Amino acid sequence: MAQTGVRVDPYVNFNFLIELDGIAQASFMECTGIESVTEVIETRQGGQNTTVQKGPGKTTYSDITLKWGLTDSTELWEWRQGIIEGRVQRKNGSIVVYDLANRHEVVRWNFVNAWPTKWEGPAFHATGHEIAVETLVLVHEGITRAV
Repeated sequence: MAQTGVRVDPYVNFNFLIELDGIAQASFMECTGIESVTEVIETRQGGQNTTVQKGPGKTTYSDITLKWGLTDSTELWEWRQGIIEGRVQRKNGSIVVYDLANRHEVVRWNFVNAWPTKWEGPAFHATGHEIAVETLVLVHEGITRAV
């Protein structure tokens, strides 16, 4: 719990790292899809005609989308290619947030049994000046906050 009168700043969204079992991709420029949603089950009770009871149902997890600048690294491409060729290799991973001042880990989400469901190559424009960006979409079977 924070002390009274002490300012606690939120963490910045650009100081993060993605860890994937056995893949040493240097860095990612964007990570989205850190989300879980629990279905709501509505039940009516006999004799209570004016209200509905609501309870939790199935929980689903959004796909995690990773974006990075195109390099000569082929590890993520090869993982995706394995899926296309019928060699499903699931990996566990983490999304790690660091504080800005000391680069200490402050938040970690761990996801399990992930595999790449979609790869998107960069868009090229003859008059452009932007970095060429690749995109990989991961499906997974659950995410938990560890820190």
